[in-house]
Amino acid sequence: MASGPAAVVEPEWLSERRQAGASLASDLPLPNEKDKGWEFTDLAGLDLDSFEVGAAEVEGLSPDGDTAEGPPVVLPLRDAADRLRDIVAERYGSVVSDADPFVARNDSEWSEGVLVYVPRGQRLTQPLKLTVRPQDAGTSTAWRVLVVLEEGAEAEVWERYESDDGDEGLFNAVVELVVGDGATLRYVCEQELSDRSWVFATQRAEIGQDANLEWTAIGFGSARGKVRMETKLAGRGSSARVTGAYAGTGRQHLDYDTTQEHAAAHTTSDLAFRGILAERATAVWRGMIRVDPGAQQTDAFQESRNLLLSQRAHADAIPGLEIEADDVRCTHAAAVAQLDPEQLYYLRARGLSEETAKRLVIEGFVGELVERVPEGSGRDRLAETLERRVSELLGA
Repeated sequence: MASGPAAVVEPEWLSERRQAGASLASDLPLPNEKDKGWEFTDLAGLDLDSFEVGAAEVEGLSPDGDTAEGPPVVLPLRDAADRLRDIVAERYGSVVSDADPFVARNDSEWSEGVLVYVPRGQRLTQPLKLTVRPQDAGTSTAWRVLVVLEEGAEAEVWERYESDDGDEGLFNAVVELVVGDGATLRYVCEQELSDRSWVFATQRAEIGQDANLEWTAIGFGSARGKVRMETKLAGRGSSARVTGAYAGTGRQHLDYDTTQEHAAAHTTSDLAFRGILAERATAVWRGMIRVDPGAQQTDAFQESRNLLLSQRAHADAIPGLEIEADDVRCTHAAAVAQLDPEQLYYLRARGLSEETAKRLVIEGFVGELVERVPEGSGRDRLAETLERRVSELLGA
């Protein structure tokens, strides 16, 4: 295995966690096509040990605060592990499982990360907007995020993963979102890594009683990999709305695996993904609604719709249900289609050029997605980002 980050003074519990992660990473095999959820993403060409562990450049992180008694705290995770060790030690690794090769390797290798801690009844007054990029091409970057909102707290956190065009490398992120009772979190993750890189992200949220999560995911970059997004509605009356958009071109392969786990009664989840694929790009979305025993009065919905701009593009959309309660409403929908020639003919018959007609059809396709996001800077950013990507795809 490649060497880990440079030695730093850190709490004993974190050093032990790193050692355990390194041991697990050595023992746990990578998934293969026989493992559930990995049938469509081939890892045969991935050699994790061929990537030297590198560092990341982080923009937008302004360290602030050093106690749990005052206002919201935003700190580099390594600093927080020492200065707010009780909070970090209790929550770190509590939402994701370390019995996973990518999480274990992240445990061992991460050097950059962030803690966002909002005490009870407090509010992060401005959105935290972070940009994370590998410092050197050809390296493995491990990035770690821990967001903890106590009871009645509120925050908005944006992340963007990026790298220079043509740069090879591997990006391995672990994100834990802890949303306390009655809290509200808006979380946006935008992935625009080089189309020659691998991306793996393990992102999981746990939502308390009467709490709410608004989660937006954007995936335009990378050559291949997998992003896993899991939402556990752990408290009665909790709710989550998850909105995702991905768009690929060339030979990109985009893979999103989502889970909506209803672990308590009277919980609501609503998930919608849209994909646009050009040239020979491929994508897979696999979604699972899981309703645990006793989670009565669950209301869950998921859908994935894909628009293919080329005869050679391909998408797989695989919804799933696992229901162990008898008083629930769970529905799903999935579709994969080419541009509708009748729509294009109708628009062109009214004097529009072929490119303008295609753009209008695509904008209508993604417009419904944008409308799901609450009004404000988040919706504006999603609309602008999708408009730019559509222009890139039409020019491909």
